Amino acid sequence: MLSRRGSAILAVLACAASLTALPATAAAADSIRDNQQWVLNMMNVPAAWSLTQGAGVTVAVIDSGVNPDVSDLAGSVRSGPDYTGISTRPSDPDWGMHGTWMASLIAGHGHPTGSDSGVIGVAPRSAILSIRVIPDRADPHYGRYSHELEPDIQDSLARGIDYAVQHGAKVISMSIGYSAPNGAVRQALQQAFARGVVVVASAGNSGAPAGASDGGQAPVSFPADYPGVISVGAVNAAGAVAVFSSDNLSVQVAAPGVSVPAQGRDGQYWWVSGTSPACALVAGVAALIKSKYPDLAPNLVASAMTSTTTDRPAGGYDSQVGFGIVDAPAALAKAAKLAGSPPVPRSLSAAARFGGGPAAVTRSPVHPRGFGRLFLFVLLALTSLVLAGAAGTRLIILRRSPR
Repeated sequence: MLSRRGSAILAVLACAASLTALPATAAAADSIRDNQQWVLNMMNVPAAWSLTQGAGVTVAVIDSGVNPDVSDLAGSVRSGPDYTGISTRPSDPDWGMHGTWMASLIAGHGHPTGSDSGVIGVAPRSAILSIRVIPDRADPHYGRYSHELEPDIQDSLARGIDYAVQHGAKVISMSIGYSAPNGAVRQALQQAFARGVVVVASAGNSGAPAGASDGGQAPVSFPADYPGVISVGAVNAAGAVAVFSSDNLSVQVAAPGVSVPAQGRDGQYWWVSGTSPACALVAGVAALIKSKYPDLAPNLVASAMTSTTTDRPAGGYDSQVGFGIVDAPAALAKAAKLAGSPPVPRSLSAAARFGGGPAAVTRSPVHPRGFGRLFLFVLLALTSLVLAGAAGTRLIILRRSPR
């Protein structure tokens, strides 16, 4: 069994380490869109673009960093802080590999912008806020980072979440995973939810059989397993669950995660596999919803996605694909209905919370009396008194009569 310190860093990079990323050296930029089409079609993304392409929404990619200068993300990336505590420069070719892949799947716009050349993300008009909290395994300082204590590693994630919330992110995408929960991260997530931020995380790449540990289910992964976080599993081009995708009860929805075309920090095009790209694609759908309905609460965004999925498993849910594969236009349609629902008061009295309050009490069936009814009531009362008096007098006379 790994030590507490060792297990933390191995878990944090589980999604990146299990990723199959092969350079598309033979693929030209103008052929990538053809290779990408199955991904977009599986989630019905093109049908959603007539409603919104994510304008006005910032998605925080909390990852290994995003190169803002690659062609398909040019002008869409704002660089935030580096919380890794190591000195690798963004100019290093091994800096920001994983993070740039993920950002391109969310906000890629091709090149030139809006053309058919290069990668297009699910929300191509959204913006990316890059926050670096982990290094890639190829990072020259990865060895030093891997010996950091678990609380320090997780504190960097909490700080990243706080920064994202404070700097305008409406969606947070985290294609990372830790082996244990953390109080600072939980507190940061609570603040994010309170500010209306939608949080999406990858379920992990510890799928059965190699990763199975409990009745065939994989270990849980955080932040995917925190309440309120949308946990995403991966499927292949046929819609079947990916062999590596973690099978556990945190999984809520699924998205393409096998050989998904993405742009790397080197500007080349790669085919990436894992629950990482699946997470980024779902974060893109969340950005579409928040663009169209900016005030929709995070739990309602999650409900819009989980209630409108395609390829729903038998019984409606299973621990591999959750409620099914996310459908972008259907989720937007559901979000429209949820956005039109009457708001729930922020504070409810005890009477309102329990039993429905005064409004739920049946009114008495006695109608208000007018003057005529009151006069009739008095007359009847007096008649009753006279009759009662007469009966009493007769009773006295009878009692006094001899036997």
